[in-house]
Amino acid sequence: MTSETITADAAGTWKLGDLTVNRLGLGAMRLTGSAAFHHGTPSDRQRSIAVLRKAIELGVDHIDTAAFYFSALRSANELINTALSPYPEDLVIAAKVGPFRDYSGEWGTSARPEDLRGHVEENLRQLGRDHLDLVYLRRMGQDSIAEHFGALAALREAGLIRHLGISGVQPHHLAEAQAIAPVVSVQNRYALDRPDELLRICGEQGIAYVPFYAVAGDAGERGATTSHDEEVLTIARAHGASPAQIRLAWTLHQGPHVLAIPGTGNPDHLVENVAAGAIRLTEDELARLNTAHAQAS
Repeated sequence: MTSETITADAAGTWKLGDLTVNRLGLGAMRLTGSAAFHHGTPSDRQRSIAVLRKAIELGVDHIDTAAFYFSALRSANELINTALSPYPEDLVIAAKVGPFRDYSGEWGTSARPEDLRGHVEENLRQLGRDHLDLVYLRRMGQDSIAEHFGALAALREAGLIRHLGISGVQPHHLAEAQAIAPVVSVQNRYALDRPDELLRICGEQGIAYVPFYAVAGDAGERGATTSHDEEVLTIARAHGASPAQIRLAWTLHQGPHVLAIPGTGNPDHLVENVAAGAIRLTEDELARLNTAHAQAS
């Protein structure tokens, strides 16, 4: 399929609270290099900046980032600040807190509730903003998120955060958080090979569902999977698209509340990812992909 003139609005829109975004956004993790969480090869700085600016040109108005997205020499938040500040008025920047890395890049223990203000303020400093549009509490294995989510709710009341989300959670965590403050978005790992009950629950409640690693599959942070079912390959050929584009299109077809945030540090891949929002799968194609998805569960 041709993709040169396709923009992010081809995927349609959804509201994160009172903020309308195109359903096809950008994940910032891979802007920092081939090993965002390790001491791998840092990204080419100007190329990463070019990706961000191209994303805005293509209508991307939702960027997902975190202060712990950094590699040797590169920080996702700093790249975003450099590339896009002063920020477009319609740009929604979402950040995550909970995980913690020290200056050397090593993972520490997860944040305590009293640490979260510092984590939010670090994102604000790096991005050069006085408030964050959306902050996710990334659950780090704890059974209850009430104390941590309550700390973020207090920061929302203080004006540092506009909207709240949760990540890496199960249905009972959503109910627990909603008893404290409104939840506008859930961000969980989800792909053709990984089902999640919260997809349905969020749809029923009008909450955005934002999958991560939708293209990566089991490859995770290493990048897009190179292992594709024959159905994916066949459907990709039928559309003149890449397997990654079909995975993204299938993700967006799971409901109007589903947002995609594929990450890349490659300008060509960015254009392809945005173009995936214009792919319309047939009922037969969806049925075949859904069968593969059901078998994975």
